[in-house]
Amino acid sequence: MDDKIKYIIIPVLICTLVGASAYIILTQPENNTSTNENTYPQNLESVKSYIYSLPYQNLSAEEIQGLLYMREEEKLARDVYLYAYDLWGFQIFDKISQSEQFHTDMVGILIEKYNLTDPYVSTPGVYKNETIQKLYYNLTSRVKQSSTEALIVGANIEELDIVDIQTWLNKTDNQDIQYVYNMLINGSENHLRAFVRNLSNLGITYHPVYLSEEEYEKIINS
Repeated sequence: MDDKIKYIIIPVLICTLVGASAYIILTQPENNTSTNENTYPQNLESVKSYIYSLPYQNLSAEEIQGLLYMREEEKLARDVYLYAYDLWGFQIFDKISQSEQFHTDMVGILIEKYNLTDPYVSTPGVYKNETIQKLYYNLTSRVKQSSTEALIVGANIEELDIVDIQTWLNKTDNQDIQYVYNMLINGSENHLRAFVRNLSNLGITYHPVYLSEEEYEKIINS
């Protein structure tokens, strides 16, 4: 190759590759959610065996209400993330949606154990609970606005999950329900950190909506 041509082509090629890499970094949030959810069993059968090994305890009306609600709220998170992934293609939505499926399945085990009527509908975006149904429409309409808004929606969902699960957790003394709810809170806190970190990488400071500033900072800095 002629030296003059070589000196022109190589710098151009390098600039092109660097530019492409920068575009990927700026437009695609990090794939690693750092959920640390390997702190509890990832095999659903292992979780089921442990839940069934814990004693059966009478369920109050509030405990039943909480299980039915969280079964659908965890599915809501999964469905919104799948919707966001289809729309924007960010791997964080795909990865966390799989975790949310695991979460709703865990609540489903409790519903099965206590022979409750399961509200779960396999069709994405369809729920028995009207409040959750309306929330799905609201959240997906925001997801459509922009990829950044979709990440903010993700953080909002995890905040809401933490608040709702903690509310139901405070209303139960059943060991098996406490076990599941504590795992769900652990997962939601890690998901919240992942969404906030991705927003921070884009230069966006996230502000809590459902958690107090003190609770939020404690989770983010833990």
